[in-house]
Amino acid sequence: MSVKARSEVTAVTLGSRWSQPLVRPTKVHGMASHFDVVVLGAGPGGYVAAIRAAQLGLKTAIIEKKYWGGVCLNVGCIPSKALLRNAELAHIFRKEAKTFGISGEVSFDFPTAVQRSRKVADGRVKGVHFLMKKNNITELDGWGTFVDANTLDVTLNGDGNAEETVTVTFDNCIIATGATTKLLPGTQLSERVVTYEEQILTEELPGSMVIAGAGAIGVEFAYVLANYGVKVTIVEFLDRLVPLEDIEVSKELAKAYKKLGVDVLTGTRVDSIDDSGEKVKVTVTGNDGAQQTLETDKVLQAIGFQPRVDGYGLDKIGVELTERGAIRADGFLRTNVPNIFAIGDVNAKLMLAHAAEAQGVVAAETIAGVETMELDHVMIPRATFCQPQIASFGWTEEQARLEGFDVKVAKFPFTANGKAHGLGDPTGFVKVISDAKYGELLGAHLIGPEVTELLPELTLAQKWDLTTKELARNVHAHPTLSEALQEVFHGLEGHMINF
Repeated sequence: MSVKARSEVTAVTLGSRWSQPLVRPTKVHGMASHFDVVVLGAGPGGYVAAIRAAQLGLKTAIIEKKYWGGVCLNVGCIPSKALLRNAELAHIFRKEAKTFGISGEVSFDFPTAVQRSRKVADGRVKGVHFLMKKNNITELDGWGTFVDANTLDVTLNGDGNAEETVTVTFDNCIIATGATTKLLPGTQLSERVVTYEEQILTEELPGSMVIAGAGAIGVEFAYVLANYGVKVTIVEFLDRLVPLEDIEVSKELAKAYKKLGVDVLTGTRVDSIDDSGEKVKVTVTGNDGAQQTLETDKVLQAIGFQPRVDGYGLDKIGVELTERGAIRADGFLRTNVPNIFAIGDVNAKLMLAHAAEAQGVVAAETIAGVETMELDHVMIPRATFCQPQIASFGWTEEQARLEGFDVKVAKFPFTANGKAHGLGDPTGFVKVISDAKYGELLGAHLIGPEVTELLPELTLAQKWDLTTKELARNVHAHPTLSEALQEVFHGLEGHMINF
């Protein structure tokens, strides 16, 4: 008896882009069904892998327990960008109204901002279901556990009645289970000690918040909350904000956050979190050994992620893990088990949504036996959407020198860019590093207005070995922020024009 898939179709209109009926997660009934590819996890990597596999003619199924579209679409990248946009507008009215000639009474409704972010997220999630339907991909709404290297038992999400389990067999499986949030040692979550997941869903604003961790999540939430009047303190164990970025970028962000009114404690360890009293007490120790206790209304833990590998029966198929606890995968995302692939956060090569998407395409193409290309994870772009925005790829200046390159460095400030002044935000700079011998790009580090939109030109140039001499001849429209790139390319050739 074959599986009978029943799709519940609901007509939902999301503007002109999504005007067709959208599909809810499929309910699967019956005995086992066989697929060419089963994708375990429907995050940015998983659903993209499923689509690419289906495009290549492979019979494909995808399994997801909770977040169709992953953390990114539901409680991460997408809703946070909506909240950040609200915060940017609040910042203009609160801090820069006089500059722009704005006056009068203005109120800021944070619950409405959160509700808008939910609408944005929900629309993209419905889009994922539409794409699954469009590409004839079977959706299984539940938790998959390996029986062996060709079989998964899927416990379907129920309606409160007895659980139903179906068995799915496959030729190839792509594991795309993502990651879980790391917590500070000896701490636990509560209503007042939360992760990004709880915080992004709440409509309530605390009077004060301590954020543990100054990576992308920490600094983005700090920007949102500070602009809605929350007293924010960031505690970072390493010596600077966004410690994985270029040191000059970190310094520029620190200046901006000081101006915003965010307190920053770097080189500081969180010793304990006590949630038993009227206030949450966070005990911290600085590099100098001095200890202090911060009292706050709420704590956000944002110290990083751990690959999600538990509960899937990976031990039954013998998948090898790294010392970090990630699934070990090669350049084509193959694990040590020939028909098992691992993409996205679960392999910890680079825990970013767009890295997972790119890996999903490579994995699907490898399975299909078509031409594909290994990814250079060092050169994959990175973006942080606080204000000023941060964008980067490749090596920092220090890293490039350690790699043995003879480097050239050029830096162009947005204070010399006309469009930035027109926007009222001439903060930050573009810094590009090249190989002095061949003129090829080794990395770039940007901070300033909308700099995340400038990355594709840089990464495309690096991918196809364009030289700084060639790039300097590329004419950019005036007045645009992208002229900063043209200037820095000229600078690497020794003849910067406007600075």
